[in-house]
Amino acid sequence: MPDPNEKKQTIISTLKEKSVLKEKVYDNTLNSFLIVKDILKNLAKEVNNSLAGIDPRIKLEYTDRSTFDAQMKVAGDVLFFSMHSNIFQFDREHPAWKTAYIQKNKYNAYSGIINIYNFLFDSFKYSRLDDLGYLIARIFINHENQYFVEGKRQMGMLFTNYGNEQISRESLQVIIETAIQYALEFDLLVPPYDTVKIATVGQAEAKIQHSRVITGKRLGFQFNSDDVLERNDHET
Repeated sequence: MPDPNEKKQTIISTLKEKSVLKEKVYDNTLNSFLIVKDILKNLAKEVNNSLAGIDPRIKLEYTDRSTFDAQMKVAGDVLFFSMHSNIFQFDREHPAWKTAYIQKNKYNAYSGIINIYNFLFDSFKYSRLDDLGYLIARIFINHENQYFVEGKRQMGMLFTNYGNEQISRESLQVIIETAIQYALEFDLLVPPYDTVKIATVGQAEAKIQHSRVITGKRLGFQFNSDDVLERNDHET
């Protein structure tokens, strides 16, 4: 028979180590997300002051949606910032496990996540619920406030830096401004003809462009994490 006291001690030990660590990760991630919100709010004010007298439709609009969600409208785009309320460990195939930082202490592999998605503003304006958004970056933050950014090349951070730099307001500012620039340069493409050449009467009645066409940037292309875009039909 297993020793009940041994199992109880294992539970207590796990609570003391892993559970306390996860709470620390959560606190660090939430604190960083509060800074993200403050940066977005201030950035909107600063940029809009420089756009005085210009078409008001291109101004930045910051919205605090909830404890874990915020958004920034940037002209025809919306950047959606979302903190996950749970804590994750990297899967065993993730390259981060090869870093000396995690090999030294497996608990360094537990992190909170802040995701940055790029949507089209019209998708929300016209309630096009089937439209697509793209994850352009995600920020990982651990119990020691060490971080790295995984995403498009323009993010500029590699997991090999993990363990060498704590998250800061300055680093978050760079990440946010890079994400905004990326969204502005990431254009909407005409959908392939074959995907829109047939429509039903019902779709016409409901307005074809709102119900039939799933709209998203790079529609008809594969959107890969290393920013290599290939046509689905392999055309050049």
